[in-house]
Amino acid sequence: MAHPWWRGAVIYQIYPRSFRDSNGDGIGDLPGITAHLDHVAALGVDAIWISPFFTSPMADFGYDIADFRGVDPIFGTLADFGVLVKRAHALGLKVMIDQVLSHCSIEHPWFKESRQSRNNPKSDWFVWADAKPDGSPPNNWLSIFGGVAWRWEPRRGQYYLHNFLAEQPQLNFFQPAVRQAQLDNLKFWMDRGVDGFRLDSINFCFHDAQLRDNPAKPLEARNGRGFSPDNPYAFQYHWYNNTRPETPVFLEEVRALMDGCGEVAALGEISSEDSLATMAEYVTPKRLHMGYSFELLTDDFSVAHLRGTVETLEAKLQGGWPCWALSNHDVQRVASRWGGTNPHPQLARQLIALVCSLRGSVCLYQGEELGLPEADVPYEALQDPYGKTFWPNFKGRDGCRTPMPWSGDADAGFGAPRPWLPVPAAHRALSVAAQEAAGDSTLRAARAFLAWRKTQPALVEGSIRFLDAPESILAFEREQDGQCLLLAFNLSANDASWAVPAEWSAAPSIHVPGVASGTFGDGHVTLPAHALIVLTRNPR
Repeated sequence: MAHPWWRGAVIYQIYPRSFRDSNGDGIGDLPGITAHLDHVAALGVDAIWISPFFTSPMADFGYDIADFRGVDPIFGTLADFGVLVKRAHALGLKVMIDQVLSHCSIEHPWFKESRQSRNNPKSDWFVWADAKPDGSPPNNWLSIFGGVAWRWEPRRGQYYLHNFLAEQPQLNFFQPAVRQAQLDNLKFWMDRGVDGFRLDSINFCFHDAQLRDNPAKPLEARNGRGFSPDNPYAFQYHWYNNTRPETPVFLEEVRALMDGCGEVAALGEISSEDSLATMAEYVTPKRLHMGYSFELLTDDFSVAHLRGTVETLEAKLQGGWPCWALSNHDVQRVASRWGGTNPHPQLARQLIALVCSLRGSVCLYQGEELGLPEADVPYEALQDPYGKTFWPNFKGRDGCRTPMPWSGDADAGFGAPRPWLPVPAAHRALSVAAQEAAGDSTLRAARAFLAWRKTQPALVEGSIRFLDAPESILAFEREQDGQCLLLAFNLSANDASWAVPAEWSAAPSIHVPGVASGTFGDGHVTLPAHALIVLTRNPR
């Protein structure tokens, strides 16, 4: 039976500033993406997700939007976007784009009007509040990017809320006209052929109407959510500035709109105090199609963490569908995060196989198919305001955003003599051209594995059940449409072995292309460093 395109899909994330520059200005653009969609299609993925390309002053590199329906000139034109969609569809790729619903830019006309007075037509489109009697901010809420989450506006004599940069004012979703305006913006892009949306920070749409203080978080609890202990944001439980009970109701409005526009999918980015619980609440047949959180984007590369994360979400989901990612534009590249300064040569391809074998859809970040490590960007070349604020303890997000290396040339084939971020020599050595020429490369391995995955119904949409195994081996069963597979991944750089459960002792192993394989005999699996073995048998 046919299933929705997004269910079990592999989605390739493109960060447009860094994918390919077509006009030599040092910044990637939409025509550059279009020109290299063949590379993406050849990977065997199902869709692309394009990070923001909208009109923006670029305080946060496009996540501060000044026109939700406009293409920023540095990326091209609306016509260029139309060409991109047409080419992607011709290659069999669905197109998803970022939508940043919770906030906009201080340069957006809505905010320019709202800040002028307390009685203009847009006066309540943002979160405004009076100062305390002593002139201090209305409450203790903090910005993710450091410091208080309130900025004084002398024209109104009030503070406005910003959960991120001060240049990103928070929209007031209690105002029905705001919700409708954002729904209309979604419809605008669906009318232009978009197949889905990645909804940025979707749990941040609503705030506590009473503006209650967030409670303090004890020192021992300040970890595990992607915020380092030296960021004061980690000092609070964020119960009141996001993840409010009104959000699911709005998500039902989003879903109703999308369901009326064909087979369009919504993928929500969720980061809350209990992201897995929030994901289960948001991802239902009447709300989001898919959701992802930061649980697998942390430093914890262990069997216990991976298994615990997936099992916890599986237990909470009520008909919802997860999406997993190991890298994206906000975190250190996984090859370095989990592999250290000198990642094992098999690690990158194993991780692609691993994330694509979990139950759910998958996001692969550009360069992940090349096994790119994190780039070391010197302070003088930093662009990310987050990194500049927290240097040197935290270097920001530029290390995962450097330009895609297409060749070994000085500009890595990016298309400009001076790209907006420098390309390290280590990345040029791992370029697309170099890996195309090599008989055995991570790129070729990624293609081979993704092609094989498409032929395995159990991996695309099957159930998942974890098995107990030695400490370094992650083992689970996937089952669907009469196919039952046992997958065992050795997450360590040392050999490992395992006596499989009795019901698998006579099962044959099957060849899995693109990743180092283990051996199986006499009921025992032997796995070299970062290897995988797959056994198959008839379902119970």
